[in-house]
Amino acid sequence: MMRSQIRTLAAAAAAAVAAAGLGAAAALTACGTSGHTTASTASSASAQAGTQASAQYSYTYYRSMMGRYLGGSMMGGSYGWMMGPAGYRWMTGIRGVPGWMRGGHVPAFMMGTGTDMGKFMGRLWANAPGPRVTPAQAAPLAGQVPAGARVNRAARTIVFTTGSVHLVAVASPAGGPDETFRIAGMVSPKVSVPAGARVSIEVVNADPDTAHGLVITSSQDQSSWMPMMTSRPAFSGSALWFLGNPTTAGMHAGTLTFTASTPGTYHYLCPVPGHAQKGMTGLFTITN
Repeated sequence: MMRSQIRTLAAAAAAAVAAAGLGAAAALTACGTSGHTTASTASSASAQAGTQASAQYSYTYYRSMMGRYLGGSMMGGSYGWMMGPAGYRWMTGIRGVPGWMRGGHVPAFMMGTGTDMGKFMGRLWANAPGPRVTPAQAAPLAGQVPAGARVNRAARTIVFTTGSVHLVAVASPAGGPDETFRIAGMVSPKVSVPAGARVSIEVVNADPDTAHGLVITSSQDQSSWMPMMTSRPAFSGSALWFLGNPTTAGMHAGTLTFTASTPGTYHYLCPVPGHAQKGMTGLFTITN
């Protein structure tokens, strides 16, 4: 393929990523900056620059990473299609639920000899571009009480009454139960927001050996191995599919932003197969 064609494909895929909210700059500082500063207080110019940089390199990284994983066989073998834009969309869920979740078919190489494909995904995306935070930054973020929220620790609830909602979810942080989210110091609490609120959820993957993500879904089947097979993300922008394993560069961070447009009962969950079934899910309610 000519270099100009590769650049064109990369640019198109990067635009799709930016439109889908995948690889967008998180409202968290990258590794190496002040432990007390998040992108919530960073300049909009820096946030925009981070978004553009992440989008620019995400597809290029994907091709390079997949090529390294299975070598030259990826280019002409039975999974050769995964090297191109179609495979990228399939893997990352740019158009909603990833194809392998909708169809329930997971290539054998993604499972290896284990039962948690999150371990494969974690290694695959470990060196992906995007925002990072240090372990020292992640710890206070996991206990941070959101502005404008009423927190009831006994009932494990967070209730917002404001039109702007911002919270941080740390996946499997140290010192807590595995396969759970830590939000405002609580394990997978119930979250309630008013209809019409603009919601921003920052996600940090603190798990050392497994990928995690976060999706808001109307699916009620939380016991399913792949609950996302039964329902697409509830709102446009309410999905962040995969954050890879932490590296010496820090923990991966990402953000999802959406409008809570329709009152009802929803769930937030990790979309990696098996993780919601293990308890990585919580109630998300939109009130009138």
